[in-house]
Amino acid sequence: MNDPIVALEADLNSFDLAVRSAALDALLELAATGKIPLKAERPIVNLHCHTFFSFNAYGYSPTGLAWLAKKEGYRGLGIVDFDVLDGVDEFLKACDRAEVRGTAGIETRVFIPEFGTREINSPGEPGVCYHMGVGFTSSSVPEAAMPLLNDLRERAAQRYHEMVERINAHLAPVQVDYERDILPLTPAGNPTERHIVTAYIQAAERQISPVSGFWANKLGNTTEEIEGLLHKPAAFQNHVRSKLMKKGGVGYIQPSADTFPSVEVFHRLISACGGLPCAAWLDGTSEGEQAIDELLGLLVKKGVRTFNIIPDRNWNIADASAKQVKVQKLYAVVEAAQRLALPLNIGTEMNSFGQRLVDDFDAPELAPIREAFLAGADVVYGHTVLQRQSDLGYESTWAEAHFPNREQRNAFYQQVGALYRPGHGAGLKADLSPEQILQILEKV
Repeated sequence: MNDPIVALEADLNSFDLAVRSAALDALLELAATGKIPLKAERPIVNLHCHTFFSFNAYGYSPTGLAWLAKKEGYRGLGIVDFDVLDGVDEFLKACDRAEVRGTAGIETRVFIPEFGTREINSPGEPGVCYHMGVGFTSSSVPEAAMPLLNDLRERAAQRYHEMVERINAHLAPVQVDYERDILPLTPAGNPTERHIVTAYIQAAERQISPVSGFWANKLGNTTEEIEGLLHKPAAFQNHVRSKLMKKGGVGYIQPSADTFPSVEVFHRLISACGGLPCAAWLDGTSEGEQAIDELLGLLVKKGVRTFNIIPDRNWNIADASAKQVKVQKLYAVVEAAQRLALPLNIGTEMNSFGQRLVDDFDAPELAPIREAFLAGADVVYGHTVLQRQSDLGYESTWAEAHFPNREQRNAFYQQVGALYRPGHGAGLKADLSPEQILQILEKV
């Protein structure tokens, strides 16, 4: 007999929003009656989860991620999608229903001319930088900002059309059609490189038998190497992507200064939506990240207010010497962020196979910085709460008037994030003082 709970959890990730929503309601009802055990809330967070609106390696929708956090007892969970805000409304509403602390953001690549000759956090691409906005409260954006958001989607679509054209020529006779084979793999027409990889692997399986010889020839491997990888689907997908789409691959297009928007343009979109510009860290080994004080100082002047880290790739490393270097760089960058009063936004991404669902907060390597992670999560959530309820977010004129000092501002929004019970309206109006807001939250 099929397990109805397993079926409902699968429905959470349907491309049909009505199906996802009904599944969450059913699961929450089962949990309320004790038929599904829920873990007690734990001091762990993941505020960097891609959803299937860009790519989630485990297929999670925004609703599916809200249920994951509820079931597993995460203190907070945040979504971040490439180039779109499609999942924000769904996710925050699902978090309200599930009583989960939720935040939402966007990620893209920008060009930083001041670092135009230095690699930053996009390997092999000087001046190009993965960059984020967090603390969004809606999928809708002001009319004046719509061209900025549309431009992100259009730039991505153009890059991927060109990539598919190049790869089709190389992989002939295996071909894919962008509209027919790639877009159906997405719920809202926003594919990524990983969707394209999936489409090519599926096309080869349909058109070629056996596929091992085909891939060996096209990727420059031996048949034996490919046969070994085919038994490890995640490793095989990553290998195909690396060979075809990354630097040196036939589908790779070296970006120029005009390929991606500027930091300033991206920040205009984020600010228009009431979000917080967020710098992103790789691992500290690039030339640009070795100049982290210069880089962060520049970005703060341009409006950055938060700082994203993917902890697992900075400590969970097999090579002992490489691990030692990256752990020390991780500690150093956390200190740099704290000197600049940048709250931390951390998580695992979930957009590559094998990544954790949540960081190992019990890892000894994270002990010195664990509290900074949790404090940052509370700040971003506190901003989200007040921005949603009454436009009193971190960058509001209200916040600037009451907290011109960002250290004091961080402390206030951290308190709000810690106190606010998710899913429970607190009646926080725009004419309240910070002290009145905290008094109300302490009683809710």
